Order: sequence, then structure tokens, then C-alpha cells
Amino acid sequence: MSNVDGTALISSESTTADVVASGLMAVATLTFLASWATLFQWLDETGRYFGVAPFDLLGGSLFVLAGGLTLVGLGSYFGYVEGTPSDTAGFVVGAVVALLWAIVGGLVAAQWGGNAPVVWLGGAVVFGVLAAVASLSPPEDLGSTLPVALLLALLGYVVVAGHVNVGWTWTPGWTETVFPGSELVPVLIIHGALLGIWSAAKAKRGFGAQGRQFGAYCLIGVTVFSMIGVLGLLITFILVKGLDVVLTQASLGGGTLALFGVTLPWLEVPFVTSVPGGLFVEVPGVMPAVVGTLWLVLGAVTFAVPLGVGAAVFLTEYADQGRFTQLVEVATNGLWSTPSIVFGLFGLAFLVPRISGGNSIFVGQLVLGFMLLPLVLITSREAIKAVPDEYRDASAALGVTKWETIRSVVVPAAMPGVITGIILGVGRIAGETAPLLLVFGGSPFPSSGPQVLGSFEFSARPPFVLNDALLSPASALPYQLYSSITAGVFDHPAFSSTEYGWGTALVLLLVVIGLYAVGVGSRIYFRRKLHHE
Repeated sequence: MSNVDGTALISSESTTADVVASGLMAVATLTFLASWATLFQWLDETGRYFGVAPFDLLGGSLFVLAGGLTLVGLGSYFGYVEGTPSDTAGFVVGAVVALLWAIVGGLVAAQWGGNAPVVWLGGAVVFGVLAAVASLSPPEDLGSTLPVALLLALLGYVVVAGHVNVGWTWTPGWTETVFPGSELVPVLIIHGALLGIWSAAKAKRGFGAQGRQFGAYCLIGVTVFSMIGVLGLLITFILVKGLDVVLTQASLGGGTLALFGVTLPWLEVPFVTSVPGGLFVEVPGVMPAVVGTLWLVLGAVTFAVPLGVGAAVFLTEYADQGRFTQLVEVATNGLWSTPSIVFGLFGLAFLVPRISGGNSIFVGQLVLGFMLLPLVLITSREAIKAVPDEYRDASAALGVTKWETIRSVVVPAAMPGVITGIILGVGRIAGETAPLLLVFGGSPFPSSGPQVLGSFEFSARPPFVLNDALLSPASALPYQLYSSITAGVFDHPAFSSTEYGWGTALVLLLVVIGLYAVGVGSRIYFRRKLHHE
């Protein structure tokens, strides 16, 4: 009977601790989101919510986290909460807590003793060492909760007591930058909330290996969510700024599809379909820049993809894996990390004098192609290496030649990975501006787009094919965006330079997303085709 009662008691206590830890994680998450909202000024830091100032609410939530972590840690230590804590909180917890407390110690020493390096550095060392000892000496349930709880309580007190408020500013001695309290407090509370989520998640799983793993998962999950949120905010910001401009005088028209005789409506958007300016242009548009951008991407892909995939096949399937392949790998990684302006300087110094004598579409395509080539080579090699050797062995067992095996088996199996690399590379080169300023751009707001298809000429003498449009400058969306917003050279009564720039930015974003969609669709197609076969 006693065993049954004990089991029920432990089960009940474990459930209570789980509820408390889950509640703490919820409070920390809400605090995290509210701090971001305050930082972005979606919440008025000078207003009142539920009769309380926002900073007081955020500081009070830190007190709640501190109290909850203290209860869970002490409950586990004294046996009121079931768990499997380790003998120590571990090096990671000790290092993080020591670093945070060292920052606190440095700030306190600088506040009371001055900005001399000896003063604040001494305070940082003392506080950091004490925090490390407090985290590593006791068992994990105490070492990973009490130092964190004390830190959160201290931060909450500083905020609630008004020592750091909206009107407060901080000017450290090592810089002339002024940090206002309206921005500094949310940033501090964001980090405090992350610390609370991490500690509460470990407590939720009873500490030990499972607790550390769950804490790491939660912390990484919040970080990834934040990254996605920042991307979403960026897209939303551009959408809000540019949507009204893009939809200026937009209307729902209609047309007849001759093949089926069906009348289908479509959205007419003058900003996208018209030219930037002219006597009879009411709504200046970006069509020439869109066409120029697509020609740039098409030329770069046409140049880089065959070379990159071919080189990857040779290096992976034919070349001996030795110093040569290692040298190529180092070179490609270095080229992918090279700043885009360096590629532009290369094009300006080497390609322009030998090809066009000035800025041109063709030189821009080559420069962007050189930028795309390393990534295509790197991702293609990795995709080809990932193809199981059983595929090659099965093909060889059927008497198929090595080249036929590569062409019919290896490359199709690696194609989804190859397309992934192309998607990533196209996303980079489509928005590049620095190389275009040096080797590509002419008038940023031309009256017509490049007529590439209608400008081909064939002759019996080298180079056999000529195209004046490819050897002439043009405009592209990134180049036009730079000219309208940064340089401010756009001139039209319909829009200001800034408004036109935001509309251009939205169109550029849509073009890049469209290119991504084409790449993702191609990857899905090849993946399904591979699985069906």
C-alpha cells in the first residue's frame, strides 16, 4: 500500500512541477514576444496596459520567472519534485551564467567606480568567477536555476524600480554612441526571457540528459522562430511600403483565350508593365528593369550551371581525390566567400576592355555567372557524393559504361541537390547591386527594355554571332533601386524618388520569389521523377 501511495504522490508532484515549468515557459515566451513588440514600437513604451506601464509589466514578468525557477530548483533539490539532476549543471551553463554575471559586474563597477579599465574589468572578473562557482558547485537543479533566477530578479528590479526607464540613456566611455532606455530595456529583457525559457525547459523534463536536450531544443526553436519572424517582418515592411505604389491605377481587365474561347480576367498593373517615364506615361513603371534583371539571371545561369555541374562530375567521378581536388575545393570556397564588389572590379578591369569597351549586359552576365559558379560547383559535388554507390554498382553490373551511368543514373539522382544550389545562388545574384554599378548599368530609367532576342546577327566570320543589345548597357531592378533611393535621381510627378524606390523593391522581391518558386518546382519535379523511377 505504501508503494502505491508513494508512486501516486511522486506522480502528482511530477505533474505539478511539469505544470509550473510549462507556465514559466509560457510567461517567458510572452515576455519575449512583448519585448520585441516594444522594441519595434508596436507597443507604446510610454502608454499603459491593464493600468500598468509596459516596462513594469516586462520587469514584473522577470520577477515571476525568477520566483518560479527558484521554487522548481529548490523543490527538486529537497525531493518534492521528481527529477534526475546531474551532479553539476555543466560547463555550458557555467560559462553562460558566468559571462552574464561578468557583464553585470562590469556595469556595476563602472557605475560606482568609474570607467577605468581596471575598475570595470575587476568587477567583471569577480562577478564572473562567483557566478561560475555558484553554477558548477551545487547539483544541477540548483546550479541551473538559482543563479539564473537571481540574475532575472536583479534585471527585473532595475527595470521596475525605474533605474533604467524610457528616458534613461547610457553613453559608455569606449564609444560616443548613446543607448536609450527605450531600446536597451527590451533588448535586455529579450535575453532574460531566452534564459528563462532555457532553464524552465530543463526543469520541465526533470533536468539530467533529457532536460538538457529539451532545453537546447527549445532554445534553438525560439532562435529559429525569431529568424523566420525577422524575415517575415522584412517582407511585410517592404510590402506595406511598396504595395500602394505598385497598385497605383491598377485595374481588373479581361481578355479572350483563343484556344478555348474563354474570357478570363487579369490584373493590369501599370507600375509593372510601363516604362519609368515619358510624356505620355502617367504611372512610371519598372518593366525595362524587370527584363534586364531576367536577362542577367538567365545569362548567368546559362554560363555557370553547365560549367559547375560538369566540373563537379569530373572532380567527383573521374579525378583522383588528392591535392588537386583539395586545392579546387579551397579555391571554390574562397571564391564563394569573395565580396561581390571584387567580382565587379574583375569585370571592370579584365572583361570590359576585351569584350564591350564599356558597360554591357553580356559582361554583367559573365560577372554574375562567375559569382554563381562556385556555389553550383560546391553543391553539385556534395549532391553527387550523396548518391549511394549501390546505384553505380548496379549500373556497372548491367554492363553500362561509366559515362552512361553518370548521365543516366548519377546526375538525375543528384539533380534535386544541384537545383537547391542553383536556387540559393540565383537568390544572391538577382539582388546584387555593386557589380552592376561597375560593369552593367547605363541609364537607370530607360524608356525601353533591352531587345536581345531581336538583335542577333549571324555572319561567316568570327565570332559568327553578334548582338548589339547584349553589348549595350541596360537597367536592372537592384541598379534602379539604388539610383532611386540612395542617389535620388528619379524625377516624375507621379511619385517621389523614395516612393518609386519602395515600389521597385517590392517588384524585386516578387521577382526573386518567383525565381525561387521556379527552382523549387523544378526540384520537386526531379525528386518525384526519381522516386517514380
